[in-house]
Amino acid sequence: MKIYAIVSNIIWKAKVLKIAIECKSPLMQKSLELFLSKHLSSVKQCDILVRDEVCLNDERCFYIGSDAKADLVKPFSKSQLILALENRYKTIVKDTQTNIDEEEAEESLNFEILQKRIEYLTQEYQQNILKSVKAFYEN
Repeated sequence: MKIYAIVSNIIWKAKVLKIAIECKSPLMQKSLELFLSKHLSSVKQCDILVRDEVCLNDERCFYIGSDAKADLVKPFSKSQLILALENRYKTIVKDTQTNIDEEEAEESLNFEILQKRIEYLTQEYQQNILKSVKAFYEN
């Protein structure tokens, strides 16, 4: 168990994970606040939002409940919570990184098109200048 805690702290210290908690159950709210006290943040600034209700259309939301749809099924231990949150965070980071990679690939493609267009215009401009110079010296 101690090895897991050390690895967990290493992963979380690379980037301080910010977690917000919004639970209807006061007992769940207080328990999660105690478990995650070092990582608490406001809802606007958080990486993950932990709730005891199903969240719709929010990828940051982490649902804790009794049904099969839950990201973490009750009852759970602190280590299960931390492991589940780390997995969710990795998923969010991976999705974000994939989107960034796609944007960079698109930008590089756009840059290549732009570069070819500039080369074409430069060659055309060079040809026009040479024609003008030849025309000037021939007359």
